[in-house]
Amino acid sequence: MATIDQYTLKDGSTRYRVQYAKPDGKLTGKRGFKTKREARRFAATVEVDKATGSFVPYSAGLVPLAEVAKAWRSSLISSSVSWRERQESAYFTHVKPYWGDVKVKDITPAGIQAWINQQVERDKPLAAKTIRTNLGVLQAVLDIAVNERRIYDNPARNHVKLPRTPVTEKVYLTADQVHALADEVPEFYKTLFWFLVTSGVRFGEAAALRPMDLVGDGVVRLRRAYSKAGNKSVLTDLKGHAMRTVAVPPKVEQDLFALAEGKPHDALLWEAPRKGGPLKPPRPEHWLGAAVSRCHAADSTFPAHLAVHSLRHTAASLLISSGANVKVVQQQLGHKSAMMTLDQYGHLFPHDLGTIAEAMDAILFQAPVSHRLVTEGDKPADAA
Repeated sequence: MATIDQYTLKDGSTRYRVQYAKPDGKLTGKRGFKTKREARRFAATVEVDKATGSFVPYSAGLVPLAEVAKAWRSSLISSSVSWRERQESAYFTHVKPYWGDVKVKDITPAGIQAWINQQVERDKPLAAKTIRTNLGVLQAVLDIAVNERRIYDNPARNHVKLPRTPVTEKVYLTADQVHALADEVPEFYKTLFWFLVTSGVRFGEAAALRPMDLVGDGVVRLRRAYSKAGNKSVLTDLKGHAMRTVAVPPKVEQDLFALAEGKPHDALLWEAPRKGGPLKPPRPEHWLGAAVSRCHAADSTFPAHLAVHSLRHTAASLLISSGANVKVVQQQLGHKSAMMTLDQYGHLFPHDLGTIAEAMDAILFQAPVSHRLVTEGDKPADAA
């Protein structure tokens, strides 16, 4: 059981100290209570926490967040370089300046909500996605504090309200628009363009492709990808750290084999035309953006702007239009689950809404329906 002692300060005022045993039997304490009632309340809380397994030593939470963040940064070693850089950038830019010197025990849901609101209400509000990233970093650091038994639970995961992320419409090219764009793409990038728009692979996955990855029979084996790290391209595992197989049309496969002819089996299929090395995603003014601009100038219905990732969206649309089911699309795109595929492209799959509408129309508006209720006086005489 805890014990409570009274002591006197230099100015003559009294305070109370609580001494108690931690679950491991070692004695510890907390001092500074102005009244004996406060000290008793704290002592009772300690005993309840020990009994329920939620005990955390008071002194453990006195460490500032920046100290805990050191362990969090070490935990990022297994992440991709680009992901680690984004996480660390969010930490040093937005999390550390606000929370770095704050003791982890003093971080509360209310304080976190005030921090979120501040990011929304500033002169130049942060994007909703950026705010979510910042909160995710704070959550991850405080998860370390929980694991180290510095705090009992994570206040950043406790009903924090976030701004809504605006819904952006994905751009899907039609088959005719794909051909129109292909005609405008420079010859050097044509095979790459057709590979991206038919397979749905990410640009970094295509950039890392080698002759040895061309399996044959319409199959390409993806084993690695290039990821952007600052101004450099870094070779990494695929998302999910698992290799996958994708299908390509015979015409595209034929062009890939022609491109690979004469190259070492582990050489890159595509290299940057000027400096060599892996291709980087095209900038808006580069080969893809210039081709899109020419298509839009010739046809105002053609999208005015098109990111290279939209070729992946287009590939998904074409796959679904060709009759591929959700599991096939999931495997081709490398999604973690079929639910993720449905979240992204569910509206493109065939549905029965038209059939339902026609059936409802037939029931309500085409079948003969009596609008008059039968009353007692309307019953035939022989029905009495």
